[in-house]
Amino acid sequence: MILVTGATGTVGRAVIDRLRALGTPVRALVRRPETANPPADIEVVRGDLGAPASLAAALDGVDSVFLLSAGPEIPVYDANVAAAATRAGVRHLVKLSSGRAGDDAATDPIPAWHRAGEQTVRESGIDWTMVRPLGFMSNALHWAPGIRAVDTVRAPYGQGRIAVVDPEDIAAVAVAALTETGHAGKVYTLSGPQALAPGEQTGILAEVLGRPLRYEEISAAEAHTALLGFGVTPELADAVMALRATALESFTSVIHPAVEEVTGRPPRSFADWATTHRAEYVSG
Repeated sequence: MILVTGATGTVGRAVIDRLRALGTPVRALVRRPETANPPADIEVVRGDLGAPASLAAALDGVDSVFLLSAGPEIPVYDANVAAAATRAGVRHLVKLSSGRAGDDAATDPIPAWHRAGEQTVRESGIDWTMVRPLGFMSNALHWAPGIRAVDTVRAPYGQGRIAVVDPEDIAAVAVAALTETGHAGKVYTLSGPQALAPGEQTGILAEVLGRPLRYEEISAAEAHTALLGFGVTPELADAVMALRATALESFTSVIHPAVEEVTGRPPRSFADWATTHRAEYVSG
């Protein structure tokens, strides 16, 4: 039995779907089962990573855990899961972390939160695997409303390049670590096949959609204000903007071979990802 946290998110759901395809028993941990809309053939349990008492039942009989936590409480959430998993006799924890968690120079909040979370997982005594994507191709879905309305992508740091990775490739690596031997103690930094700036991503989206699109660089302050407008807390908005600024560093543009090494196939390109999600840029 594998427990999946963050089960309603992009990566968590992809992990569930891949485990189901393998015929592996899956249990999804969600805060609100009544709104989760999970596949009918998996077990769903109510739980909260911030409420340790809710984790014991979720971990009963579980062999491995896919640990996906987010926000400023990542260190607390990861510590809660690691402690509960130790008590439950879990054998393996696979943590979705940050691509820059292993960079000691990365002192901005998100990699720092994940670095602290990783430490609690390592100290649990359970076998662990760290999965560290540099950036998600799916973040480009935030541009969909602007593309649908005015054929325009508005984003900061136009000169920054990130070797973004498809969440399906992240899930593929995580599932391999959860279901195969030989992944304990491994750290997998994941990238796509190409480092891309926002304008280059816009050009690829234009080719996929078959119409011209415009990239407009906005200031960091404008992007921060937009995050607040979407209901993001000020603390998290600050953290997200600090992470976005790292696109200007060389670290985020490095191509890593881990996806192919683990899965046996190359990572999907941004054009592949955009083609799969084409409909989301055409209709809301």
